[in-house]
Amino acid sequence: METESFLTIDNQPISLSQALSYLRATGDLQTFLLKIIRQHILEIELKTRHDLEIDLSLIEQAVLDFRLVNQLADPDQFQSWLQSQSLSYDDFRHQIAAGLRIEKLKSVVTTPALEQYFIQEKPLLDQVVISRIVVDNLDLAVELQHQILDDGKLFEHIAKEHSITSDSLTNGMIGAISLGQLPESVRNIVMDAPPSVLLGPVEHEGNYILLRVERWLPANLEGQLKQQLQEKLFDQWLQEKAAKLAIKMHVD
Repeated sequence: METESFLTIDNQPISLSQALSYLRATGDLQTFLLKIIRQHILEIELKTRHDLEIDLSLIEQAVLDFRLVNQLADPDQFQSWLQSQSLSYDDFRHQIAAGLRIEKLKSVVTTPALEQYFIQEKPLLDQVVISRIVVDNLDLAVELQHQILDDGKLFEHIAKEHSITSDSLTNGMIGAISLGQLPESVRNIVMDAPPSVLLGPVEHEGNYILLRVERWLPANLEGQLKQQLQEKLFDQWLQEKAAKLAIKMHVD
């Protein structure tokens, strides 16, 4: 029996099993399957839950916002765009509504645990603005430390003259960074350090770093950070749901 084609490339039929073998060869099969499982879970949730209804006015506003943001306010342009996406207006509107319902699902799922999760993660979410001097020799790092502490030379001048990283152009100052993004060796000496105190030298990847905290920026549960934490909690929830499913592949 001839295997049904999954797609064709230059009129050459590609079966589903062949397509999956390509994904396996590139290491993308697991990601592909996880996306399918995730979408399956979402579809079931949207069909079976009764706490995800969206007011019609919110859907219409979301449609309008999408058109404005994507410069599709003109009806003819919008219709051409729909055709380019192989979508009817009803299909497009359904996608918008589904997206809003998924966002509501995220809120319903994550809100009960969000504040506690933030408190738990906050030590690594707080941001710090630091200046640094990076050299590739420990003896030089110690000598520069003495020049700053004993001889009163300015940190900024030494950073500009000796640091081997590109931020020497800004006198060693780097932008705000969360503690969780810092290498562990650096994080350990920066955490709880007061501003203006010289820290180090500390070794990282063969280089030696002198550090100075400029200021602390405590994390707040709002804006982009709130969205990021919601996404993490929601992904955890999806993984827990997926772990309880009986999943089998029926492709040779």
